[in-house]
Amino acid sequence: MRLLNVLTRELKEFSDTNRPPCVIVSHRWGADEATYRDVRSMRNTNKAGFRKIRRFCRWVRDNCSIKWIWIDTCCINKDSATELSESINSMFRWYTESEFLSGMAP
Repeated sequence: MRLLNVLTRELKEFSDTNRPPCVIVSHRWGADEATYRDVRSMRNTNKAGFRKIRRFCRWVRDNCSIKWIWIDTCCINKDSATELSESINSMFRWYTESEFLSGMAP
């Protein structure tokens, strides 16, 4: 599972056995979402999707003691069919094992 650090906005891989507490973010996809590649390379940071990620990271920092979030649009490398399939098959478990699930406005 790849998570996004709310302080540094860096992505990091975790195994199921060493995953830290995290917030799963549910959101409505827009036309200009930040992708895994965008976040990994910090490119296209003016996208609306990046602004949404920054807002949510700030909200988690200010309201939770949790340092990691998972957002499907940027935590899954959709260029990899294998990773996408594995992530889709794991999502239910990830959602149930997260500290909490939060909705995010577009």
